Parts: sequence; structure tokens; C-alpha cells
Amino acid sequence: MDLKSELLKSIWYAFTSLDVEQSGKVSKSQLKATEGTFNKEIFDELCWTMTSKKNCKPSIQQGLCSQKDCFKLFCLFNLLSEDRYPLVIIQPELEYLLKKISSAMSLDWDGTVLDELLSQDAALQDGMSVWEFLEHLSAGQLLRAESKEAFSLALDDVFMEMYHNIIKKGYLLKKGHVRRNWQERWFILKPSSLTYYVNEDLKEKKGEILLEESSVVENLPDKEGRRCLFCVKTAVRTYEMSASNMKQRVDWVQAVQTALRLRAEGKNSLHQELKLSRRKQRETLQRSQSNQSSQNEPSAVEALQQSSPEQQGETENLEQHIESIIQKQREVEAKRKEEEKQEREKQQAIQRDLEKQLEEAKEANEKLTATLTEMEKEVQQQKKRIHELDLTQVKLEEALNAQIHARLEEDQIRHELERQLAEEQKKLAELLLHQSQLETLVLRSQEYSTTATPPISHQTEESSQHITERELVNQSTNTQMLKHWKIQLNRLMKPITPGDKVEHLPVKPTCPRQGQALTSREFITKVQTGISPEKGNGYSPSPTPEEEEQSS
Repeated sequence: MDLKSELLKSIWYAFTSLDVEQSGKVSKSQLKATEGTFNKEIFDELCWTMTSKKNCKPSIQQGLCSQKDCFKLFCLFNLLSEDRYPLVIIQPELEYLLKKISSAMSLDWDGTVLDELLSQDAALQDGMSVWEFLEHLSAGQLLRAESKEAFSLALDDVFMEMYHNIIKKGYLLKKGHVRRNWQERWFILKPSSLTYYVNEDLKEKKGEILLEESSVVENLPDKEGRRCLFCVKTAVRTYEMSASNMKQRVDWVQAVQTALRLRAEGKNSLHQELKLSRRKQRETLQRSQSNQSSQNEPSAVEALQQSSPEQQGETENLEQHIESIIQKQREVEAKRKEEEKQEREKQQAIQRDLEKQLEEAKEANEKLTATLTEMEKEVQQQKKRIHELDLTQVKLEEALNAQIHARLEEDQIRHELERQLAEEQKKLAELLLHQSQLETLVLRSQEYSTTATPPISHQTEESSQHITERELVNQSTNTQMLKHWKIQLNRLMKPITPGDKVEHLPVKPTCPRQGQALTSREFITKVQTGISPEKGNGYSPSPTPEEEEQSS
């Protein structure tokens, strides 16, 4: 069936929905021509939208089928329906579709459900319309499904296979053309091409192998540690692939050969060819049955009686051969069912393992989340500690800077005291020199007084007496100053400590910080202001007994 015949079925539904008066005519104002790239699925969906608003019952979508499922079933119905109008699907094609959907759900189709429905309604034996098909299927009268989700997934697989002409799909390992490494890809085989993607969500297409009449598929021997190898040779290059097992390799090779055969015959759909083949078989069976029924039964009995024993033996052998073929077919069918059962059990075991792995992954994810939460808490605590340490470091730096400034001030004070000590030592040396000069002068004056002649006049005696008194006063003053400087020298020669310095300083009641400690700068300022007026007033502290002994 060509594209025109396929489109006519959808167009028939659209025009029927527009023909409100059922006159077989549609006004031109109800039609609209559009331009652009043609897409058959979009066109069918447009026709389905037009006809479903009028004919699709709300109860259909409340059952097993959703809105999208109804559209897919509508497309599959048109694909398998008879080429006469109004469109109906006959029982063999309906059974074929239901078996495909059940097989996609890994279930065995129960034909008794359809037999019961056909026995209740004899009109359905001649064919079933699409609306009757959707109504009975959604009500569960044609097929039993475990859930709506499982039915939707199975229907989607059948729709992609039959409507989009997908011969086979699955994962294969493909050898790269440039890097020559093996990568797993999701392959989709159609009669005209073999397309491969990163994974089965079909979001990232990696390449496409165009199948031509000169293309060839061949098996390859095992190499590079890879097994179940085969290749597809085209005019451009050779594509090497690896299947998971031998059965998969055989299936893929046969599928590619089928695609190449359809390409060579100029056919675009495998299921259209299968539909025509099933139709020819039905027509052949009907002709044979009609021919057998047209023969006269009495003549057949006479012919059977008149037949020779050899012909009867041949007939018996033929019957036995037919029975053996039927028996073999039954054995093959039983073996197939057993294999399907084992495959279903295997799939269920794999599903259980996957569910178990999923649970383990969830638990691991929860543990990882809890660990990350704890780590985040620890990180916050560490950040808080680091902040506290930063504050402590700032405070310690401030204290260190204050200590450094205090040390510098102490060094300045020490240098000042050393300078004062040097000045005092210099003054002391001058004082000692002056004292020695005074002692010399005193000795000379004494010698002079003993050796000198008595004064001649009274005025001379008075002047000499005045000079003597003045010298005695100067001598006593010099003696006191000498004792004072010795005491100061002894004090300066001792190590100076802040405690010793504070003990000998008089505390005045005008101290700015009574009862509190002074800073080094305040202490130095106070000492300097206390010493300067004492020097100006000629004040000298009273010496201690030890100092008097040392000075004497």
C-alpha cells in the first residue's frame, strides 16, 4: 500500500466528521491548504483531532487508553484495516495487533476474551470499526493489562515498530572510524537506514548508515577480545559492530538482510508486506475451502470406495504426514512458549535485581546526603573557629604592637637616662676638679694666714676677715654640694628598676591617676616635671645613713 492509500484513510475520517448532513460533500470553506514540510504523523494527528471530537466517547479515555494511546491505536487501526469503506478491521488482523501488544508487555494473549465478545455480538464478526475497537479495548474486553503504564509503554513500542517502520532496535557495540575504540550505541534499523544514538532516549544522534542496493552484511571472526562480530559494508566504508550474544548477532544480521531485501524490492514497510502476505494466505484458504465445499459429497464417497488400496494407503500416509507436521508445529509452539516463559522469568529476575540495586542506590544516596550534611556542619564550625582565631590573632597583634611601642619608649627612656648619667658624670668630674681647686685654695689661705704679718691698719684687718668669712662660706657650700653629688653618683651607679624609681619619688596629691598605674610616657613626664622645679629651688633630698657613710 502506497502513501496515497494510507493518507486516504485518515482523510476519509476527517471528511466524514466535516460532512454534518451526511450528503457525501464538504464545502470548500471548511478546508484549508497549508504549505511546508510534510509529516505523516502530524497529518494523521490532525485528522484524528477532527474526527475524535465528534465520534470518540468520553468513557474511552476513562478506561485503559489515554488520549495519546487512542491516537496511536487509531494509526495502527488504519494500517491494518481493510481497503474498503467504511473502514473495519477483521478478526485475524485484530488478533495480530493484540498479540503484538501482549508480547510487548511480556504476556500471553488470551483469545477467549475476543471469542466471548464475538459470540455476544455477531455483527462484529464481519469487522469492527475504530470506535468499537477503542471502546471494547479501553473497557478491557479485548486485552488484559497489568496497568495503564505497562500498556502505554507496550503500545509505544508497537507503534514505533509498525507505524514508523522500525524493523529492529537495541544496543550494540560499534567500533569508531577515527579513534578505533568500541562504544555502546542505541541502533534503530529501518528499511532505508541504520541510525545510532548515544542512548535510547534518542536525544543525541551520533550517525546514520544509509542502506543501498550494494550494501552487504557479513559475520566476522572474533578479534581484539570481542565476540559476536558482524559488519555492514557500504560504498563509503565498513561499519564493525558487536552483539551481546550469538542469538542477538543472528537476529541483527537477519534484520539487516530483511532491510536490504526491502530496499532492493523498492518497499518501505515490512509490516505492509506482512499484511499483504497474510491477506494472500487468507484468500488462498478461502478458495480452497470453497472448492472443497463445491464438490459433491456422494461422488467423493464413490470415488473413495472405487479408489484402489494403493490410493487409500497414500491418503493415510498423507494424513499421517499432516499429523506429524501439526505435532511438530505444536512442539515448536510449546518450545517457543517455554522459551518466552524462561525469558519472562529472566526479565523479572533482572527487574528484581534492578529494583534491589535501586534501593541500595537510594540508601547510599541517603547516607551520602547525611554525610554531606555532617560535613557541612563541620565546615561551618571550622569557619566559626577560624573566625575566632582571626579575631584572637588581631588582638594578639594589637597587644604585640602595644608591647613593641612600650619597649621602644623604654629604650628611649633608657637612652635619656644614660645621657643624663653621662652629663652627671661630667658635672661630677668638674665638681671634683673644683673641689680640688678649693682645697688647694684653702690650704694656701691657711698657709698664708700663718705666715702673714699682722695687719697694719684696722681697715686691712676688716677686709681680710671679710674675705676669710666668705671663703669659709664658700668652702661649706662646696662641701655640702660635694656630699650631694656623691650621693647622686651612688644612686646613678645602681641598676635602675621601675620599682626602685617609684619608691624614692614623692607622690604628690595632684596625681591625675590616684590609685592607678601610670603609663611609661606619663611616668617619664611626671618625673621630669618633678625634677626640674627641684633643681631650680636648690632642693636636695636628705641622704640615707648608708649614703652618708659612703660619702664620708
